[in-house]
Amino acid sequence: MDVWKENILEDLEVRLLEYKTAGEFLAEIKREFGGEDKEAGKIAELKRLEQEGKMMEEFIQEFRRAVRESRYERRSLVEKFKRGMNRTIYQRLMESEQQPSFIKQWYDRAIALNRNWRESKREEEKLRG
Repeated sequence: MDVWKENILEDLEVRLLEYKTAGEFLAEIKREFGGEDKEAGKIAELKRLEQEGKMMEEFIQEFRRAVRESRYERRSLVEKFKRGMNRTIYQRLMESEQQPSFIKQWYDRAIALNRNWRESKREEEKLRG
C-alpha cells in the first residue's frame, strides 16, 4: 500500500483527521491525487511518460493523449517530448544540422529516425546471425 494511504488510514483510525462528511474526505483525496484538476493530472502524466521500447508512433499517440487538456505551451511540449524519447533517437535529433522547431516537426523527424534505427538494428542482427 502507498505510504500516503497508510498514513491517512492510521490518522483516521486514531482520529487525528476528522471530516464532517464523507464528501469532505473524498474531496481531500481528490485534491491529493489531482482528481479535481484534469490539467494537473495531464501534466503529471507528461512528466512520467517515456518511450522505452515502444515504437515512436505509439509513444507519440500516448504523448498527444496526455497533452490534451494539459495546456502546455509549444516550447514546453517540445521539452517534455525530448525528455521522454529514446536516448539514441534523441541524440541523433540533437546532432542533426537543422533541429525541428515545432512539435509536429519533432514528431515527424522522430518517427523517421526511429524507423531507420529499428531497421539498422534488424540489419545488424541479420549480419550477426
